[in-house]
Amino acid sequence: MKVQEFVCAYFPISYINKNNVIVIASVCGAGIGLFMFRRWLGGGICKSTARLDGKTVVITGGNTGIGKVTALELAKRGAHVVIACRDTTKGEMAVQEIKRVVPNGNIVTFSLDLSSLQSVHTFATKLLRSEPRIHILINNAGVACCPQWKTEDGFEMQLGVNHLGHFLLTLLLLDCLKKSAPARIINVSSVAHRLGKIHFEDIHLENCFNPFTAYYQSKLANVLFTNELAKRLQGSGVTAYALHPGAVQTELGRYLSTSVNCYVGWMFYVFGFLFFKSAEQGAQTTIYCAVTEELENQTGLYYKDCQIAEPAQQAQDEEAAKRFWELSEHLVGLKNT
Repeated sequence: MKVQEFVCAYFPISYINKNNVIVIASVCGAGIGLFMFRRWLGGGICKSTARLDGKTVVITGGNTGIGKVTALELAKRGAHVVIACRDTTKGEMAVQEIKRVVPNGNIVTFSLDLSSLQSVHTFATKLLRSEPRIHILINNAGVACCPQWKTEDGFEMQLGVNHLGHFLLTLLLLDCLKKSAPARIINVSSVAHRLGKIHFEDIHLENCFNPFTAYYQSKLANVLFTNELAKRLQGSGVTAYALHPGAVQTELGRYLSTSVNCYVGWMFYVFGFLFFKSAEQGAQTTIYCAVTEELENQTGLYYKDCQIAEPAQQAQDEEAAKRFWELSEHLVGLKNT
């Protein structure tokens, strides 16, 4: 159908003249162009149809955003899904939403506050009593660009939630994951890791805090953790993956108005509405890493748009990864020296 025919078919005849046709056609063309551009920004799609019947999946932050989409998709594939989140009311709401789509879905929620090491220990203890096997652990929850807040244990908030909480959780569940092999550990990082640096001499950024610097450091931490974890798990049947989900329109930027200013927060929202991925699009690489059969023999790699990508040079520093692992062990109390 030609543009002029489309306009005549869908707009009242009283509006149709040469000038109006040009204006309406231009608007339609711009709309189609924006739609195609947003579709291109959406990135890759997980094409695997693999089932997860009999598998147990644990997802942190599975009550909202890409975590909830991931929980829904894996529940559709037959997995028993455990949603771990701080707000159990929202967690239960997410469970009910998923069950409306997957009536026979086996989904539960547990309380987990990643800014508290005690909460991580309590969650792991309850989970291991409840679940004899864990086949997929998705470290998805995160916080971005918040003010200079501290966790319950005195850690810089973004490092504490995005890395240290997940680091401790993973190690507490590691024996169960090994027992359940083949098993997978998926760490949701970000392309922002490319701007990151591990500040070994000032890990909590006491002397140089900036909300963006803190976020970049925490996302680099995710990739370094994945690399060292994969190395230590060689031959165990447990594989590890880090990924960039894309720029996604979720609640992740909610603190920008506080940590920077209201104008930056507003611009982030508007820009995100126009150009960021939807949660459904952003979840695709996480789902890909969780279910794709070909990845069973891959480990320690970084993915975006459902394919292997090259991480930043500083994310490939093996000595830094080892040093950071040892520092993380010390900070979460798993190593005394």
